[in-house]
Amino acid sequence: MTTGGTGQPRGSRLEKGGARTALAGLSTRGRSFLAAGIAAAVCAYVLGQPNLLRVGLLLAALPLICAAVVYRTRYRVSGSRRLAPARVPTGDEARVHLRMDNVSRLPTGLLMLQDKVPYVLGPRPRFVLDRVEAGGRREVSYRVRSDLRGRYPLGPLQLRLSDPFGMCELTRSFSTYDTLTVIPRVEALPPVRLTGEAKGYGDGRQRAVALAGEDDVIPRGYRYGDDLRRVHWRSTARYGELMVRREEQPQRARCTVLLDTRALAYAGAGPDSAFEWAVSGAASVLVHMLERGFSVRLLTDTGTSVPGEGADGYAGAGGESADAAGLMMDTLAVIDHSDGASLSRAYDVLRGGNEGLLVAFFGDIDEEQAAIAAKMRQRSGGAVAFLLDGDTWGREPNGMAHPMNGQEERLRLLREAGWTVLGVPRGTSLNELWRQADRERAGVVTAGGTRAGEAGS
Repeated sequence: MTTGGTGQPRGSRLEKGGARTALAGLSTRGRSFLAAGIAAAVCAYVLGQPNLLRVGLLLAALPLICAAVVYRTRYRVSGSRRLAPARVPTGDEARVHLRMDNVSRLPTGLLMLQDKVPYVLGPRPRFVLDRVEAGGRREVSYRVRSDLRGRYPLGPLQLRLSDPFGMCELTRSFSTYDTLTVIPRVEALPPVRLTGEAKGYGDGRQRAVALAGEDDVIPRGYRYGDDLRRVHWRSTARYGELMVRREEQPQRARCTVLLDTRALAYAGAGPDSAFEWAVSGAASVLVHMLERGFSVRLLTDTGTSVPGEGADGYAGAGGESADAAGLMMDTLAVIDHSDGASLSRAYDVLRGGNEGLLVAFFGDIDEEQAAIAAKMRQRSGGAVAFLLDGDTWGREPNGMAHPMNGQEERLRLLREAGWTVLGVPRGTSLNELWRQADRERAGVVTAGGTRAGEAGS
């Protein structure tokens, strides 16, 4: 079976039902013939008309014979489905390729092929396949798209068989499913120098001494496969076992993207809502930082870290960047509102160590949550926050602003704590705000007389 594109074909053989399934497949015409035949037979018995009885038996037997023929049809058909691509941003189209192979020695009749798809992806596709010769195949395709994030099942693939008289239509299903993942749309961000370093391995002030390439003087026990040239003989003699010098790898700059998912922090729903903007913004920053060479992780207000596979919860080193990005995009594709009311659990995770760069997307926060967010800055090397005003996003674009929304007070509190914080009006591009954050870091001075906190890219 050939493959192509970004998806993999999935194949299966048809599942067969029982005799009851075959009778249930009688069409309206078949049921009418059966009912007419039974009625004619009853009338013939009551009236004593043997000729009418023969007609009734013929009418009743015809749909039953057709159902038996369709049920006993021995088509050996295999089907496959291929998605190109299997992961697609919101609003973009993916193409689904279907392939039917006749693996029997007999040709098939006329077949109707249909695939089951969720309604958000579009109408259910249906295709009429001509007679497929023995060993032959047919290939068809259709397109799907969605403006909503999520993971959508495709399948099962179904074939509808029918007799020449249209008395019976029997649907047989394949057993396999495929999943289309609709991820948030990612916006390309400019390579600004918000932390004073352009790369994850850069020469910034947060780089550890280990970046000089010197070995850690603390030895460790010998492990199978270690280079014998790295044996530390003095430690070996001291501890009585074979010891080797450690090789310290260069430390990569870190970035944590914090996404506020509290339901009470966002107003409205749908593709143009504040929450969807925040999810798309988090996805854009994650991809951007991975491309810049940072080790990144995604953190939510619930304290959940993604991917969190390593000891420190970060991922993205070396060839793992693509896998880390895919895992985080899959997580953001299905992320939903949380029931929490506080950012304290995220703060508990952040205060455990130096987080490097911290980029946060906050919904509507009150003074108490603003105070918690202000304390997060103490453990990070740089911090950028995007604050989505609930009053602005909850009304129509031409609506009047709320006179007392308190956003300026919350912005001031975060700036005094060292954040580079920007309010996010409805319809604003993250690309513009990203550049604005760089300008504020470079030259904006807060009311308290301190420079706005540095953040990174």
